[in-house]
Amino acid sequence: MMNTKELYKQKLEAQLDEWKAEVAKLKAKTAGEAADAQLLMHKQFTALEEHIAETQTKISELADASEEAWDSVKTGVESAWDSLKTAVNDAVAKFKS
Repeated sequence: MMNTKELYKQKLEAQLDEWKAEVAKLKAKTAGEAADAQLLMHKQFTALEEHIAETQTKISELADASEEAWDSVKTGVESAWDSLKTAVNDAVAKFKS
Protein backbone atom coordinates (compact mmCIF):
# COMPACT_ATOMS: atom_id res chain seq x y z
CA MET A 1 0.00 0.00 0.00
CA MET A 2 1.23 3.47 -0.84
CA ASN A 3 1.92 5.98 1.84
CA THR A 4 0.32 9.40 2.03
CA LYS A 5 3.38 11.15 0.62
CA GLU A 6 3.42 8.94 -2.50
CA LEU A 7 -0.33 9.34 -3.08
CA TYR A 8 -0.05 13.11 -2.71
CA LYS A 9 2.85 13.19 -5.16
CA GLN A 10 0.93 11.10 -7.70
CA LYS A 11 -2.10 13.38 -7.43
CA LEU A 12 0.05 16.45 -8.08
CA GLU A 13 1.86 14.81 -10.99
CA ALA A 14 -1.44 13.81 -12.62
CA GLN A 15 -2.74 17.39 -12.43
CA LEU A 16 0.59 18.72 -13.68
CA ASP A 17 0.36 16.40 -16.71
CA GLU A 18 -3.12 17.77 -17.44
CA TRP A 19 -1.82 21.34 -17.28
CA LYS A 20 1.10 20.51 -19.57
CA ALA A 21 -1.37 19.08 -22.09
CA GLU A 22 -3.52 22.22 -21.80
CA VAL A 23 -0.48 24.45 -22.46
CA ALA A 24 0.44 22.30 -25.47
CA LYS A 25 -3.11 22.68 -26.85
CA LEU A 26 -2.96 26.44 -26.37
CA LYS A 27 0.40 26.61 -28.14
CA ALA A 28 -0.99 24.67 -31.10
CA LYS A 29 -4.10 26.85 -31.22
CA THR A 30 -2.07 30.07 -31.29
CA ALA A 31 0.37 28.88 -33.98
CA GLY A 32 -1.60 30.66 -36.70
CA GLU A 33 -1.61 34.05 -34.99
CA ALA A 34 0.19 37.13 -36.33
CA ALA A 35 3.92 37.45 -35.60
CA ASP A 36 3.47 40.11 -32.88
CA ALA A 37 0.89 38.00 -31.08
CA GLN A 38 3.05 34.88 -31.43
CA LEU A 39 6.00 36.68 -29.84
CA LEU A 40 3.89 37.78 -26.89
CA MET A 41 2.38 34.32 -26.54
CA HIS A 42 5.81 32.70 -26.78
CA LYS A 43 7.00 34.76 -23.82
CA GLN A 44 3.94 33.76 -21.81
CA PHE A 45 4.29 30.09 -22.73
CA THR A 46 7.97 30.16 -21.83
CA ALA A 47 7.11 31.63 -18.44
CA LEU A 48 4.44 28.96 -17.92
CA GLU A 49 6.85 26.18 -18.86
CA GLU A 50 9.44 27.55 -16.42
CA HIS A 51 6.76 27.63 -13.74
CA ILE A 52 5.86 24.01 -14.53
CA ALA A 53 9.52 22.98 -14.28
CA GLU A 54 9.85 24.77 -10.93
CA THR A 55 6.78 22.99 -9.63
CA GLN A 56 8.11 19.63 -10.85
CA THR A 57 11.29 20.30 -8.90
CA LYS A 58 9.26 21.04 -5.77
CA ILE A 59 7.31 17.80 -6.25
CA SER A 60 10.61 15.90 -6.51
CA GLU A 61 11.78 17.55 -3.29
CA LEU A 62 8.55 16.40 -1.69
CA ALA A 63 9.22 12.80 -2.70
CA ASP A 64 12.72 12.98 -1.23
CA ALA A 65 11.70 14.76 1.97
CA SER A 66 12.14 13.02 5.28
CA GLU A 67 9.16 12.64 7.55
CA GLU A 68 10.55 15.49 9.69
CA ALA A 69 10.77 17.84 6.69
CA TRP A 70 7.47 16.76 5.10
CA ASP A 71 5.31 19.63 6.40
CA SER A 72 7.83 22.29 5.45
CA VAL A 73 8.39 20.90 1.96
CA LYS A 74 4.65 20.34 1.47
CA THR A 75 4.01 24.00 2.28
CA GLY A 76 6.54 25.03 -0.39
CA VAL A 77 4.94 22.70 -2.91
CA GLU A 78 1.47 24.05 -2.16
CA SER A 79 2.66 27.61 -2.62
CA ALA A 80 4.27 26.81 -5.99
CA TRP A 81 1.18 24.80 -6.89
CA ASP A 82 -1.25 27.64 -6.19
CA SER A 83 0.87 30.04 -8.19
CA LEU A 84 1.09 27.64 -11.15
CA LYS A 85 -2.65 26.94 -11.02
CA THR A 86 -3.38 30.65 -11.23
CA ALA A 87 -0.92 31.11 -14.11
CA VAL A 88 -2.39 28.21 -16.11
CA ASN A 89 -5.98 29.33 -15.50
CA ASP A 90 -5.09 32.90 -16.53
CA ALA A 91 -3.40 31.66 -19.72
CA VAL A 92 -6.34 29.44 -20.61
CA ALA A 93 -8.78 32.29 -20.07
CA LYS A 94 -6.65 34.70 -22.09
CA PHE A 95 -6.00 32.46 -25.07
CA LYS A 96 -9.46 30.91 -25.28
CA SER A 97 -11.15 34.28 -25.55
